Amino acid sequence: MKGVILAGGLGSRLSPMTRATNKHLLPVYDQPMVFYPIKTLVDAGITDIMIVVGGPHAGDFLSVLKNGKELGIRNLGYAFQDSGDGGIADALRLTEDFVAGDNVTAILGDNTTDANIKTAVKNFRSSAKLFLKEVPDPQRYGVPVFDRKDPKKIIKIEEKPKNPMSNYAVTGLYIYDPRCFDFIRELKPSLRGQFEITDLNNKYIENGEVDWEVLEGFWTDAGTPDSLFTANAYWAKKMEGK
Repeated sequence: MKGVILAGGLGSRLSPMTRATNKHLLPVYDQPMVFYPIKTLVDAGITDIMIVVGGPHAGDFLSVLKNGKELGIRNLGYAFQDSGDGGIADALRLTEDFVAGDNVTAILGDNTTDANIKTAVKNFRSSAKLFLKEVPDPQRYGVPVFDRKDPKKIIKIEEKPKNPMSNYAVTGLYIYDPRCFDFIRELKPSLRGQFEITDLNNKYIENGEVDWEVLEGFWTDAGTPDSLFTANAYWAKKMEGK
């Protein structure tokens, strides 16, 4: 299993803070934001990791992460998303050579969670696995629509719906088999000009090949001022309690 951290994009929702550095290097309590998704992967036994970076501050990652050894990474690679904000699926596409036919666990660089996904990674064989979390503001995320006859079955995912069909968000944590890269090549840009990870997930859903589970414990993205504050408050309380 390979690991990919998707840390491209311009971080415009966190401007002016992101004028100084990449969004994923902003502090969440006592660590850079990207340390949290790294720990999620390493704790799951994934130590071959590629980070997809982008924007004017991409080089800042090298001085912070170095070769990754201090964080438990065995092999650390980087890919540069030069399309600015081409979308999450576009960023994942850049890691195909690194993944090299293996399965891949991908996580967004602004996701912080204390959930342990080691069992899910160990038991994964093929297709796709999504991790969901109940949230108060599902309209900010991709939202699963469940089959009314079979509530365990997802029939589609709607991207940032105005009227969400459930209170669950598709978190920025996914496990894919290597066919994901073939599916990405079939995608077309969305109305906002991006290659959406939701469209990739819907490809698997159309084939009836998506599994899912709810993340246990804390999870939030940290991509807006409010969610960045939420992440800081949680991790400060958790770490001070140790």
